[in-house]
Amino acid sequence: MIKACYSDKAFITRILVDSFYENSSVNFIIKQDKNKMKRIKGLMDYSFDLCFHFGEIFYSEDRKGCALILFPDKKRLLPSTLLDLKFIFSSLDFTHLKLAMIRESKIKKLQYPGLTYYLWFIGIDPAEQGKGIGSQLLREVISDSCGSGRQILLETSNVQNVKWYRKFGFEVYNKLDLGYLLYFMKRG
Repeated sequence: MIKACYSDKAFITRILVDSFYENSSVNFIIKQDKNKMKRIKGLMDYSFDLCFHFGEIFYSEDRKGCALILFPDKKRLLPSTLLDLKFIFSSLDFTHLKLAMIRESKIKKLQYPGLTYYLWFIGIDPAEQGKGIGSQLLREVISDSCGSGRQILLETSNVQNVKWYRKFGFEVYNKLDLGYLLYFMKRG
């Protein structure tokens, strides 16, 4: 696993856009129109920037997978607000902004408290999925989180991913019905 530099942003966001194009949680806040790809790219650019400044970004040695980690307690108001605004104006319309705000409010109420190592996204190039790249990357992310004094957390809207994460010691600690189920998971 390699720690990303800012110059890695283009290939990492491409992996994420391709990996999450059909994701229920992503598509809940992204307007489904002719600009969907552009809007999802805006979301992934935002996620990369937020994690670059307030977390960690890693990619697999073969450059086929990536993981974005956020340390919510390290976010600072002004820089994160500027990134939020950039995302809002590049990727959301008013209706979806309202949905995103309601969704985030509900999620925050159910998230595990304390210092977190929040695995926001883990994505594998769709053409490379099923080859063990994600499993290796997740093992390395788990290893990185050990000794950090932080609880490793994530959310997923994909039932198959729930089964996959369970293989690595994650357990569901909460669920949220948003018209699709969002599973809150923690490890250990």
